[in-house]
Amino acid sequence: MWTFFIIIAVCAVIAIAAFVIYRLLNPKMKQNQPTEEQKEQFLQEELDRVLKPIEDEETAKKVSEYKDDED
Repeated sequence: MWTFFIIIAVCAVIAIAAFVIYRLLNPKMKQNQPTEEQKEQFLQEELDRVLKPIEDEETAKKVSEYKDDED
């Protein structure tokens, strides 16, 4: 019977220690959040990497006409 209480007590100590460590580290994680300017820069870099300019004039014309038709 005492073994059961000892196991429960050890688990409770581990849980409390994990909670305290999480609370101590959580504000530090929030400080590492990127600013709006960094987010915009990252998004622009990703868009530039993924979206390539259309080199074929005929295809570029069709794309621009398609965009105009959507409006």
